[in-house]
Amino acid sequence: MKRFPTNPSSPIVVGIDVGGPIKGFHAVALRDDGCPDQFSSLDAAEVADWCRKEIGAKVIGVDVPCRWSKSGRARPAERELMGEGIWCFSTPSQEKAENHPKKYFHWMLAGAELFRRLEMTHPLFTGTRGQADEQVCFETFPHAIECALAGKKVSAKDKRTVRRELLERAGINTKALTNMDTIDAALCALTAHYFTARAFDKYGDATEGIIVVPTWSLARH
Repeated sequence: MKRFPTNPSSPIVVGIDVGGPIKGFHAVALRDDGCPDQFSSLDAAEVADWCRKEIGAKVIGVDVPCRWSKSGRARPAERELMGEGIWCFSTPSQEKAENHPKKYFHWMLAGAELFRRLEMTHPLFTGTRGQADEQVCFETFPHAIECALAGKKVSAKDKRTVRRELLERAGINTKALTNMDTIDAALCALTAHYFTARAFDKYGDATEGIIVVPTWSLARH
């Protein structure tokens, strides 16, 4: 696996794990030394401002759907991943998310608000690889990331151990990552780094959202 570079020319990247109204957002930034910075908040605007103003992130990867399902069933990106044996949650329509009686999808609604804030300065990735040279945000998925970096399908039962090991192998200092929220955010940030190097695979389409993961072949380096 390629290691996170330790040189001043590397762009700053951020990964964000999105939770509901109680858990909120957890963000991790990776600079050129592989030592992560962290930020958490219940407010999408605060997280977006941290990424832009305090950190100066070039690329931002977010673990939440970036677009709603048009049909109410799994989006193309989700169907493609599941076709490769990688289980993922099926994103509902916006109407279903907003009207769910138990507010089950409020974390997705929080994510939609975060993307709206981020896209003010970091347009959403639409599938054009030239965007890897620009300020951009994108959707990603930690389970798909760990499978890609491990070069095999990984059981979710072992995610805490496996994901931390993958970050360490990539040269990321994980001592300050004390919970799964920050570990997943760091994986999203690492994916943002691979995105800047154009070492990524994409699933889905611009209409219902593209999911970005590191290129599977990275595990063989």
